[in-house]
Amino acid sequence: MMRSISTRLAAWYALAATVTLACLFVVGYQLLESYLIHGLDLLNTAEFEQIRARLGPDYRTLSLAVVNERIRTTTEYASVLFYFDVNIPKHSTVFYSSNLHGRPIPDVPKKHRYDASIPGIGPLRVAEFILPPFDVTIATSSAQVLKVMDGYVEVCAGLLAAMLVVSTVIGFGLSRLALRPVRLIRETANRIRSDNLSERIPVSGVRDEISELARLLNQMFDRLESSFKQVRRFAAEASHELKTPLSLIRLQAEKLLVAGSLSPADEESVQMQLEELARLNQIIEELLFLSRAEARAITLQLKPQDPSRLLHTFAQDARVLTEHHGRSFVLVREGEGLVAFEAQRIRQVLLNLLANAVEATARDGVITVRSTFGSGVWRVSLEDQGRGVPPNERERIFERFVRLGDRGSDERGSGLGLAICRSIIELHHGRIWAEAAAGGQGLKVTFEIPATQLLGGTARSASAGEPVSSQSA
Repeated sequence: MMRSISTRLAAWYALAATVTLACLFVVGYQLLESYLIHGLDLLNTAEFEQIRARLGPDYRTLSLAVVNERIRTTTEYASVLFYFDVNIPKHSTVFYSSNLHGRPIPDVPKKHRYDASIPGIGPLRVAEFILPPFDVTIATSSAQVLKVMDGYVEVCAGLLAAMLVVSTVIGFGLSRLALRPVRLIRETANRIRSDNLSERIPVSGVRDEISELARLLNQMFDRLESSFKQVRRFAAEASHELKTPLSLIRLQAEKLLVAGSLSPADEESVQMQLEELARLNQIIEELLFLSRAEARAITLQLKPQDPSRLLHTFAQDARVLTEHHGRSFVLVREGEGLVAFEAQRIRQVLLNLLANAVEATARDGVITVRSTFGSGVWRVSLEDQGRGVPPNERERIFERFVRLGDRGSDERGSGLGLAICRSIIELHHGRIWAEAAAGGQGLKVTFEIPATQLLGGTARSASAGEPVSSQSA
């Protein structure tokens, strides 16, 4: 199927033009053939008039021998073009053209103008005339007419083929020109995203269907922009306004604990409240960060630097965290290079991914972080040995508040960690995705950021019990 409208329009235009021309050629064929046959009929009629004039008005008084002689004299030179048969019906033949070679001219009852064919002579146009008591049959060859018509068909076939090619090219050009506003609408609409809702589709001064479509789309984008602004404003203002009462509640709870006047049960309840307040405050901070990131209100200090130092300090913290939970940690680095990134934000991404991997991996499992340079990017992947994530859920885990029940035992997560990771990586002009780990078990989350410079290097790995070098070999 042809999915492109330009292609379909070009095909329809070429088909319509070719079919129209073919119909004209068919009509022209009929008219030309009729005109040429009419010309042969006029020749036959003219020859008959010449014979009648040669016989004279007193031809009835002439003997058959005289009639034969006069017709022969008249048709002596015309026999090159004509075939003659003059007879008296149901009696005898008065004159018979020698170029017929003894073959009779076919007779079609009740027709005075018709086409016939004689073996050895070919196609003929026959005309019958009544000159009482004689029947005069005059025929002339129509072979040249057939040749002309065959030539006409060949020329028409060539013109149809040329018309098909030319009309296809012209149709494609016209469709591209006609659909240029549609392509402009598509390109502009493709650029309009949640972080770029202010751009609008250019509208031409011509009021047609496409310009009306562009106006309707612009009106829709206006409503979307207004809705997005309201949602972002609500999230930002709600997050900001909630921080003050939460801080006051936390201060009052801490004041009760410091006073020491609570019973052990009440003190435990206040401690749980403080934990929930801390968790709620973290969720508010994360929501506020996501809102600012989507609005492109966060400006990162991207500086080209070697990520080896970042990986070294992260590996030390990761080793402590994984050992505390009974897991092992391995860092593998391949290659060297410079990458423009903000260390604090990338560390936040790595820690979020590590926390998820620790929850997903069973005790005595191994968590592997691999850093590689190649194809102009710095690629970091974190692989766990958990149950993994179904393929249809791997894209959803980067959405807000998405938590998979089989990814760990801790149900208290906010479901915003991977959404924050994606926002941070996109702020670094990179991308992040999830896939199955090696061997098909577990999950591997990978992100890549454009590298500013690649350097040579070999792989180096470190397990949980080994020191991690800050530089590749």
